Amino acid sequence: MKLYFNVGYHTKPGENLQLVIDENESNSQIHKMFYTEDGFWKCEVDYFSKSISYRYQLVDDKNSVLREEFVSHNLNFPHNYKEFLVFDEWNNKNFPENYLNNKVLYNKLNQFASQKLTVLKKHTHLFRIEAPVYNPDWEIVIFGNVASLGNWDGEKAIHLSQTDFGIWETSVEIAENQLIHYKYAIFDKVQGKLIDVEPGDNRYTIPNLQKDVLQISADHYFKFRSYQMYHAAGVAVPVFSLRSENGFGVGEFSDLKKLADWAKETSLGIIQILPINDTTANYSWTDSYPYAAVSVYALHPQYISIDSLDFKLPKELVEEYVTEKAELNSLDLIDYEKMISGKWKYLKAIFNTEKEKIYKDRNFKKFIKDNESWLLPYSAFCVLRDKYKTPNFNEWKTHKKYIAGKISPFFSAKSKDYEASMLHAWVQFQLHKQLKDAVDYIHSLGVSLKGDLPIGIYRHSVEAWTEPELFGMDFQAGAPPDQFTELGQNWEFPTYNWEAMKADDYQWWKNRFKALEQYFDAMRIDHILGFFRIWRMPISATQGILGYFYPAVPIVLEEFKARHIPFNFDRYCKPFINDLILWNYFGEQSNKALDFLNNHFDGTYSFKEEFDTQRKLSDYFKKKPAGSIEDQLIALCANVLFLTEERDGQTVYHPRFNAFKTESYKYLSDWEKKAIYELYHDYFFKRQDYLWREKAMEKLPVILNATKMLICGEDLGMVPDCVPDVMNELAIIALKVQRMPSEQIPFYNPKNAGYMNVVTASSHDSSTLRQWWKEDPQLTQQYFNQQLMQYGRVSDQLEPHLAEIIMKQHLYNDAMLAVFPLQEFLATDEKLTNPVMDNERINNPAVFPHYWRYRMHLNVENLKENSEFNQKISNWVKDSGRS
Repeated sequence: MKLYFNVGYHTKPGENLQLVIDENESNSQIHKMFYTEDGFWKCEVDYFSKSISYRYQLVDDKNSVLREEFVSHNLNFPHNYKEFLVFDEWNNKNFPENYLNNKVLYNKLNQFASQKLTVLKKHTHLFRIEAPVYNPDWEIVIFGNVASLGNWDGEKAIHLSQTDFGIWETSVEIAENQLIHYKYAIFDKVQGKLIDVEPGDNRYTIPNLQKDVLQISADHYFKFRSYQMYHAAGVAVPVFSLRSENGFGVGEFSDLKKLADWAKETSLGIIQILPINDTTANYSWTDSYPYAAVSVYALHPQYISIDSLDFKLPKELVEEYVTEKAELNSLDLIDYEKMISGKWKYLKAIFNTEKEKIYKDRNFKKFIKDNESWLLPYSAFCVLRDKYKTPNFNEWKTHKKYIAGKISPFFSAKSKDYEASMLHAWVQFQLHKQLKDAVDYIHSLGVSLKGDLPIGIYRHSVEAWTEPELFGMDFQAGAPPDQFTELGQNWEFPTYNWEAMKADDYQWWKNRFKALEQYFDAMRIDHILGFFRIWRMPISATQGILGYFYPAVPIVLEEFKARHIPFNFDRYCKPFINDLILWNYFGEQSNKALDFLNNHFDGTYSFKEEFDTQRKLSDYFKKKPAGSIEDQLIALCANVLFLTEERDGQTVYHPRFNAFKTESYKYLSDWEKKAIYELYHDYFFKRQDYLWREKAMEKLPVILNATKMLICGEDLGMVPDCVPDVMNELAIIALKVQRMPSEQIPFYNPKNAGYMNVVTASSHDSSTLRQWWKEDPQLTQQYFNQQLMQYGRVSDQLEPHLAEIIMKQHLYNDAMLAVFPLQEFLATDEKLTNPVMDNERINNPAVFPHYWRYRMHLNVENLKENSEFNQKISNWVKDSGRS
């Protein structure tokens, strides 16, 4: 079989195109293409299969790849032809057919059934367009300038068959020997007419006078108008926050079904939740933090429904269970410790009673077999964590170092740890069943579930134990200072060893996405900036302020010399302390601080070696509290201008964030200040962009191509210039939070949002709208007058009609998704608002560790009964074109 490929592409001298045919995941054929005078790159291939997957790439004269397609072309060939002339377009990831070809749209169009394409021997042309349409009443048609295509008469347009999801095809005989102009259009089956023609220039193809060759126009990017694109609205609520009659003081996976009923009632298409992986480290309230999972695969036992297990509670425990359940359900906020200890008590009781039946359960055995690669290490980890009363495997008496052969006996019936291991495996099996049941129900309503992927892993997690080589265990990840935290954030997670992950083509990430895809249709990637660069701190630091970006182009000694900066390691890289600084920090307690310092008797001081890092001070104060000077001493450790990094046997330097605001900087000469400020500005705002783009493009296309989920990136904070470009190129939906604009403006206006965005008024990391309204009266007044276009003085409370205006601002715009925390929906109805406003906040990033214990004050099943409220929300969603 002969394939003749043609693709238009503008190249520079020395650049060439190649055709890459993917035979399987590990094997590709590369064919050189040749440029011809008609503006096409061409090549001829002998091929012997009825389907093909291929892509194009741009290379330089040394065959180094300069640009490549991240989405493959896929063609099926009719059996009655042996030669095919293919006219292609470069396939961009950010074409609508690629970012709308995902699980969210599959759910909305869950009645889709493919149609058959008939290709006759007399046909000369096959037209193929990838165009996922969100309205099931619409079809794609084609018409053009020749009689075979209707002579531009819409009533004679040819209907295409949807041969696969979002792929429309038709084959026709075109006898005319002239340049063929054509366009695609949308036909409404209900109205029985053509409702719109794609705008812009005509498409064109050439006549085909070769009888035995089928000419394929493989088109991309149906030119949708804004209203023809998929738009939806959604609700964001952590699963643990759902309150229901059947709960146990916390939301459970089965409660998602009731939330989906309400979403359907209000025409919402998306339910967004926080991470749901197991975070059980200490069985204390600190485990409530959902971004510190002990396993990236295991689900959190807090979400299990005791009532929905495969086996019933022993009769003697029913009364106790009912009493405890009622007590926990009556609480305004989650009591994490009582809830989790109660659930484990009843889980163990059921397991111990029914374990013989459980061991014989075929479905349970299959679950173990299918998930053994992560389930065995996880179960062993849980057993050892509980045995040694710590998740820190470095403190275990056995199995400190993970060796697969020594862990496998945990799943052997002869092992003393078998029963405990099986308990954890069985709980995961039950969690999986309950979540899958909820997901299937949600999908049956045409609603989609959006998850949340933490950027980091917990330092004492299964993954850190089993695959430490994939992580930077000597470092900590966090975030630089921002409007919420002036000292930055230290999440205490290890960083990623991206080079090790790249070595096996990011299989760790692919496996992770594959696991998530079992449940989720869309995914919010927490802190997507971490795929460009991470804010990392040495273990010696406790505050985010002592971090630097990694990877980064650092400063080397020669650069200080070139800028005539008199570099002095002790002055620039160690805390600068003089008499005045000492007094400013400690006042009359300066004498107490001297116990931790060396006095150089020249008006300057330095930390004693045993106290010369934040970590040393912090560890010392845990054993010997020193009162009010503790925080000041730790802060004084950060009074440096540059941070050091050892790289390839050489010391390199990174400016400390906001170095020009330090006391150290204040005591430099004016010309030295100017030179260091210029160096600081170059480091943070100029030199890194190319490197960060390169690093993101190395990993993100490979990872994201492994999933059919719609991907959204949380891109808040200090956003480099390269990030929006990369996210656009890779069709990653950006996040716009009105109160956190990336531009130098007080508020983001949702009406300015482009299509590839999620707009929202608040996030789980911010205060709720009602709380924010009271935080800064001056700012609220500005927002009231300038953003909401209201006159006069602002009221003390956020009134429901103002909450409604804010919500409508976010609904009536071009953004693909408008997602609101549940609290903001309730703020539009005074009868439904929580009387205790401060109970509604989910997280405060300035407080670490924070107790994540927010619960709805209403039962989720009761939401559906508020018909007037639900109809109001539904009307807004429908009127804004998001239903």
